[in-house]
Amino acid sequence: MTFQFIVQNINYIGSSFLFVIGLYTVLTHPNLIKKIIGINIMETSVFLLFVSIGYIHGGQAPILNLDGTPAVYVNPLPSALILTGIVVAVSITVYGLSMIIKIYDAYGTIELDEIMQIRSEEAHD
Repeated sequence: MTFQFIVQNINYIGSSFLFVIGLYTVLTHPNLIKKIIGINIMETSVFLLFVSIGYIHGGQAPILNLDGTPAVYVNPLPSALILTGIVVAVSITVYGLSMIIKIYDAYGTIELDEIMQIRSEEAHD
């Protein structure tokens, strides 16, 4: 791979790297809040990927050009989808954090290993 290829595709490489970081965080940390943070990192990487796909070098906003000169436009659909995705991501985060509060009230901890131990002790009793 050449340096120019890496520079041209840095958004895709960065998006993939962020997704892997988020996935690693979700899979390796027993703390539920850290898992929510990992999910947020993964969501952000997907947003970066979609925005990068919709970008065209030298493109303009898709606004009607009255002088009749041809122009290259940026696709507005990925940006609109990302706005919706951000709203969904925030609502998922809020719902997850509210569930973590309920779990803490019930078990007194937010560590997944300790919760599983408490649940197994309750099942044996």
